[in-house]
Amino acid sequence: MRIALISEHASPLATLGGVDSGGQNTYVAHVARSLAKRGHHVDVLTRRDDASLPAAVDLRPGVRVLHIPAGPAHFVPKEQLLAHMPAFTRAARQLLAHSVPYDVVHANFFMSGLVGLRLKASFGLPLVMTFHALGLVRREHQGSADAFPPMRTAIEERIVRLADRVVAECPQDRLDLLRLYGADERRIVTVPCGVDLEEFSPVDKARARRRLGLAPDDFVVLQLGRLVPRKGVDNVVRAVAQLQHVPKLKLLIVGGDAAEPDERLTPEIGRLRALAHDLGVADRVVFTGQRRREQLPECYGAADVFVTTPWYEPFGITPLEAMACGVPVIGSDVGGIKYSVDDGVTGFLVPPRDPAALAQRIAHLHDNPVLAHALGRAGIRRVRAMFTWDRVADELLGVYQGVRRPREAAAVPAAELKSQPGAMA
Repeated sequence: MRIALISEHASPLATLGGVDSGGQNTYVAHVARSLAKRGHHVDVLTRRDDASLPAAVDLRPGVRVLHIPAGPAHFVPKEQLLAHMPAFTRAARQLLAHSVPYDVVHANFFMSGLVGLRLKASFGLPLVMTFHALGLVRREHQGSADAFPPMRTAIEERIVRLADRVVAECPQDRLDLLRLYGADERRIVTVPCGVDLEEFSPVDKARARRRLGLAPDDFVVLQLGRLVPRKGVDNVVRAVAQLQHVPKLKLLIVGGDAAEPDERLTPEIGRLRALAHDLGVADRVVFTGQRRREQLPECYGAADVFVTTPWYEPFGITPLEAMACGVPVIGSDVGGIKYSVDDGVTGFLVPPRDPAALAQRIAHLHDNPVLAHALGRAGIRRVRAMFTWDRVADELLGVYQGVRRPREAAAVPAAELKSQPGAMA
């Protein structure tokens, strides 16, 4: 098949760990590669955010990243990108009009879904939709801090109604689509995210610690990922403050918008540093800054426990990476984390914003290294059985085959599109 993946703000070529670079970038990159390994051709359509980028980049044989001109050729926060989607749509339609026809469009995030609806209407292409995050769920947890335009909800509702299939990434995602958007359960399929087992596997802990400047007898708690308030890293810092009795505990915080921890580029680092200082644990909290993808396995491998306690999480790929490296995970009992982490088997689930509960679980693993090792080994088995990108690609191919049909049958009348709230001019 020829498959178009649309990912307007999350390029598979982006460096991970920044404000708008995270799980979706990883998802799109690995889905594209895994589909190409099976003999399919994949084009990833993403917004040009750097004037020096070429029009097309070969990610690997069978995968091209196509940079679509839409708005200024520099970084724009995703909350401000909706105004540039008409330009993205025009460029994408022109591209498709002069290329070999695609068999399916798989849109990622609601703005890509908006583009996907227009391509569905223009070319009769079946549309598969993965939201990665739902606006109404985000608003429930962030309230007035949510900077997306209010019309996001109407756009998402229309996509849910008109897409041929909506991919939920976990059971909670499926329930949210049914509860908040009135989705047709017959058109929802659940396909999780995955982890690359060639990229993430157990490493030598002593060597990893030497490379990171950590002592062999440190008890290392790892927090890795995007540094934004909703990720709840402050909750981890507060938990560390309740563990003053645990000797040689170090909290390693990996992430940010630069290789060196820079408070100007990543304001969350400044907030967390100030909190650690106020709580008297500044000497126990280490900020590494951003790390390249190939450096992440040694970050996981150096840790005794991986912790991730966001307020909410549509899925969360970092727990899978930690488990693939044999590290026990303590995560929030929310969203995709409560699906990927098997409580009491591969780690523990705790309420979000509950540093006391988190501290108790960290202390329990510190005091029971044999248990921690067993949880880590169980995590390896779980990801190998359930969460590989090869398995994800196979399940998505089944979804694509299920909607593949004569192109004219998939078309949505333009009048119907224009009549819906939030329709693009």
